[in-house]
Amino acid sequence: MKSRLTEYLNHLMLPIPGGVETVRDYRDEQKWISSNSKMSMPGQKGKLTEIEKRVEIKAFLMAKYPVTEGLYQEILSRTGETAKKMLEVGAKANNMPVMKVSWYEAVSFCNRLSKACGLQECYAIDKHSGHVGFEPQANGYRLPTDAEWQYACKATSEGYRYGEITDIAWYKDNAEEQVHEAGKKQPNEWGLYDMLGNVWEWCWDLYDEKTYGEYRVFRGGSWAEEARGCGATSRRRGHPTFKIDDLGFRLARSWE
Repeated sequence: MKSRLTEYLNHLMLPIPGGVETVRDYRDEQKWISSNSKMSMPGQKGKLTEIEKRVEIKAFLMAKYPVTEGLYQEILSRTGETAKKMLEVGAKANNMPVMKVSWYEAVSFCNRLSKACGLQECYAIDKHSGHVGFEPQANGYRLPTDAEWQYACKATSEGYRYGEITDIAWYKDNAEEQVHEAGKKQPNEWGLYDMLGNVWEWCWDLYDEKTYGEYRVFRGGSWAEEARGCGATSRRRGHPTFKIDDLGFRLARSWE
């Protein structure tokens, strides 16, 4: 199983060159109000303040597709059956992006995958408190940071999108109210597919600890999202236990 898994992952992970990315966000100075503590959309907005920071991005590896059902179920089940199907041409069901995955489940999966591949786990997860620590020197699989995700999405482009939205993304106007098989739209210049549309993708970062507490960032838009929400700088937030049928994640690894 390990050799087949390694073969798949070697094909999946692409090198992303280092650089600098400017991340902008608009923060609400008033206390956030919502009728549902796990939802990502605010119930009320006050005066917005623009936050801008320049982040140095070290070269890293990023998956060309979001994590698929095939890979996800393979690692959770620890059997060879799904791995065989995952590598078969035309195994459509296994090539669907996994959805309804919480942030906690995403980081746990990264650790499981790292262990299966004989790599050092990136996350220290306290089962009692739920606290998740990060080991920056680990060589295993992890979630991309907020800045890494935006930088990788834009690739060589400078605009809100790296191409015409109908060519690169499944979104509300063309998805027919459903998720689609990964990799069927055009990739960006670095070979990454579905960075926009299809499923939102969890990132490592807290959104704004002072205002939103434990809420984490997710990026990219989805099959259910309007066009305006599918862009390189579009950011949403969700409680780490939050899960919904258009939210998944993508793998990253630090450069060895």
